[in-house]
Amino acid sequence: MASKITINKNGPIQVQGEFELVDSNGQSYNLNGKTAVFLCRCGASTNKPFCDGKHKACNFESDVQATTL
Repeated sequence: MASKITINKNGPIQVQGEFELVDSNGQSYNLNGKTAVFLCRCGASTNKPFCDGKHKACNFESDVQATTL
């Protein structure tokens, strides 16, 4: 399966498929074979870069729509 990245309305970014997630030092996160993760967009997660649902408590709002590049 090709990678699919979904920007959820008022929520996290979902990454699905085969992918590698690396930090700013180039170190890979151990995803334990997961083929889907949710990445924080609101900045409130205590488990960054992963979403922990805090976007609901901080009332994060963002609805990004696709446009032609």
